[in-house]
Amino acid sequence: MELILMVQSTKINNLLLEAIQFIESCYDELGIPETKKLKRIQEIKNEINVTGTYVHKTFELTHGAKMAWRNSNRCIGRLLWDTLHVFDARDVLIAEDAYKKLVKHIDFATNDGKIRPAITIFAPRKNGTDPIRIWNHQLLRYAGYKEGDKIIGDSTSIKLTKMCEKMGWQGNKTPFDILPLVIQESEKKPQLFKIPNEIIQEVSITHPQLDSFKELGVKWYAVPIISDMRLEIGGIDYPMAPFNGWYMGTEIGARNLADQARYNLLPKVAKIMGLDTKQNGSLWIDKALIELNIAVIHSYQKAGVTLVDHHTAAKQFKKFEENEMKNGRPITGNWAWLIPPLSPATTHIFHNPYNNEILTPNYFYQKDPQSN
Repeated sequence: MELILMVQSTKINNLLLEAIQFIESCYDELGIPETKKLKRIQEIKNEINVTGTYVHKTFELTHGAKMAWRNSNRCIGRLLWDTLHVFDARDVLIAEDAYKKLVKHIDFATNDGKIRPAITIFAPRKNGTDPIRIWNHQLLRYAGYKEGDKIIGDSTSIKLTKMCEKMGWQGNKTPFDILPLVIQESEKKPQLFKIPNEIIQEVSITHPQLDSFKELGVKWYAVPIISDMRLEIGGIDYPMAPFNGWYMGTEIGARNLADQARYNLLPKVAKIMGLDTKQNGSLWIDKALIELNIAVIHSYQKAGVTLVDHHTAAKQFKKFEENEMKNGRPITGNWAWLIPPLSPATTHIFHNPYNNEILTPNYFYQKDPQSN
């Protein structure tokens, strides 16, 4: 019993410390007077002593989510952290209601191609239990089917695709079947929800010079909405808080469509280009990779969908660094993730070291619910 009480006491003390640290930073950044800050800290102390936790005010939640984006060491697109649209869905505990909020998020973020950064924050974790949780890695994601040694679609989705099929969903077994949303209320069985076709915007990938490119029948969705990460603000965990910015071209052209373990398009692109693929010295891989990325940028621009090339993104990150220095905040970053996967040495990021210290608020990976 004494050990249990000690553990509980430690958790409460840690929560209080994290809460105070967040409130001090948040209120100082927002220019809130010292008296109001001290009053709020006392309120939180009292709330934690009585309930073991505390509830964020709406403006605290909003600024905390923005700070979390600013502190995301792997993200090159942090310049616009303060433009994040925050939707407070902490009162939503029913799967169907959550689905409606997610549909609204997809529609709002897509915005007919003029992508808007957004996050929808659902109920916080309580006593180790998640009131509501989504199983998808991204709200929009293509299914993956494994048939013998052959994979159709996205290999990263095979596990979730199998689960959806067991729950009664049937895809068309094409490389680009959008998966349904899998939402779970507390300890209940997860439920499937189909995303309405009319709010899903996809971009057909074509090339400005290579007409044969369109014969590959490749496309990708407009907006990446990460949905499986935990948002932590002031010691409070939000296990369901899907968020989005917009794509950097290389995420699609140098990874999703190019990786051998994903869509592995480079050999097909090389064939269209008539390249010598028998010897590495011909640099056919590099040539095909460049043209694939040109095709992605061209296609998104043609479709009027927001996307940034990696050189522009790097310049924006440099501006972010300058802004943070002016505001007296430390610049943190994960170098291995910040460098673009195409021509990294042409950016300033490649030549700079970065402190990978993890600051909070932030977004964190969490246990896959399928592993339970």
